[in-house]
Amino acid sequence: MLDQSYVTFSTAYLATTLFMYEVNTSMYKVMKTFICRGCVIPVTGTGCTSVDIGVNVNLELVDKFCYLGDMLSVDGDAHAAVENRIQIGWNKFRQLVPLLTNEDISLKVRGRLYSGCVRSSMLHGSETWPVRKENEVALQQAEMRMLRWMCGMKLQDGIPSKGLRERLG
Repeated sequence: MLDQSYVTFSTAYLATTLFMYEVNTSMYKVMKTFICRGCVIPVTGTGCTSVDIGVNVNLELVDKFCYLGDMLSVDGDAHAAVENRIQIGWNKFRQLVPLLTNEDISLKVRGRLYSGCVRSSMLHGSETWPVRKENEVALQQAEMRMLRWMCGMKLQDGIPSKGLRERLG
C-alpha cells in the first residue's frame, strides 16, 4: 500500500507526474518500474497487475503504453516507438497508394508526396528516441519496401536503393 499522504494528491497531478494516461475515470496506467517520490515501497510489478492508491483511482502496471502519440516502454529503448511509427507510416502509405502508384504522376512528384506525408509521419518524434542500429535498419527496410512499391520494382530486380531514391528525387 502507498503512503497515505500521497493519496491526497489530485488525479490531475498524478496524470502529469507519473507519465500515465487515463483509460477511464478510475483506471490509470503506469510503468512497472516507476518509483514514486511519495512511496515508501517502489512499484516493481512483481506478481502485481495494479496498484490501488485510494480515492477511487487504480494504477494498472504495464510494460508499454502510448503517451502523447509516442510508445513508452519499461526498458526505455525505442523498439516499441519505432514499430508503432512504422505501422503509422504504412497506414499513411496505404491511404495514398492510389496517388503514389499512379503512373500518370511523375516520380519526382510522387517522391515529394511520399516525403511530405509518409516519411514525415513515420519519423515524427524520432528526435527523442534512443535509436539503435536495429531500429534504423527497420526504418530503412520499411522505407525501401514503400519506395519499391511506388516505382513498381521488386527486390529481385536488383536495383540499388540509391537508384530508387534518385528516381524519386
